[in-house]
Amino acid sequence: MTNIVTIDLNFQGKTQAIASYLIRAGDAAVLVESGPGTTLPALEAGLAKEGLSFRDLTHVLLTHIHLDHAGAAGWLSQQGAEIYVHPIGAPHLLNPEKLIASATRIYGDKMNQLWGEFLPVAQEKLKTPKDGEEFSIGSLKFLPLHTPGHAEHHYSYVFEDLCFSGDVGGVRIPGYQYLRAPMPPPELNFERWHESLKRLRSAGFSRIAPTHFGIFDDAQWQLQTLDETLTAMERWLETVMAQAPTIERLREEFTLWMDNEAQEKHLSADTVRAYALSNPVGMSADGLMRYWKKVRMA
Repeated sequence: MTNIVTIDLNFQGKTQAIASYLIRAGDAAVLVESGPGTTLPALEAGLAKEGLSFRDLTHVLLTHIHLDHAGAAGWLSQQGAEIYVHPIGAPHLLNPEKLIASATRIYGDKMNQLWGEFLPVAQEKLKTPKDGEEFSIGSLKFLPLHTPGHAEHHYSYVFEDLCFSGDVGGVRIPGYQYLRAPMPPPELNFERWHESLKRLRSAGFSRIAPTHFGIFDDAQWQLQTLDETLTAMERWLETVMAQAPTIERLREEFTLWMDNEAQEKHLSADTVRAYALSNPVGMSADGLMRYWKKVRMA
């Protein structure tokens, strides 16, 4: 079994919020997820512990192009790394203006503080593997699986007995048998997400590594639990939307639900903060509202 190093990117000074995963074999040094530009110092420190510098990275696999997963990809491509991403996400890495404008509408004047600089990926460094077709990096073999639901351009990568699940496998902070579904706008789709989980459950891996956060040995439990969580959220949404709430009211109701769940699961304040940074509650409420109007009411 190949050794996989979890690098904690210490996002906004918080441990166990965003991970990059390092895999080495021969001359290859592969990173799964670049993290945002603001976490490059933590990534540099994590690589240094393994005797590596940025220029030693040969490949970066992105599960999707949201800023917490891919924000530093352009900068790493300038250091020499090849960047792998779903074909739908590739144009936004080459020309990130629309992605930056969209994120700025959400984060406003906090953009730079949260994410830092988002540079374009050089065309010659961008790779778009095909869904379901295994590719090799030296002796390492990766199987990309198109797994929409959280985002249309989402890949999960199966490597040996492990799946790098990005966000489609949920957000799960170590220490608790508990997870959450990250549901930001604009591409949340419950039906497609359920199908993605079904595909992952049939892929045969035993371990799972969500970007938020860490490697877990109970992949089937996580996928099944997330499937049930999504179903519960759909039912909750149907009940709440029957009252035609404003977006402000929906945010309040969803925040209350998450707060109550955190108390029931006895989550520590530190863990709640990790969830808040990895999966902002208000943003999921916004995703739910957009899903309702775009999909359910269409």
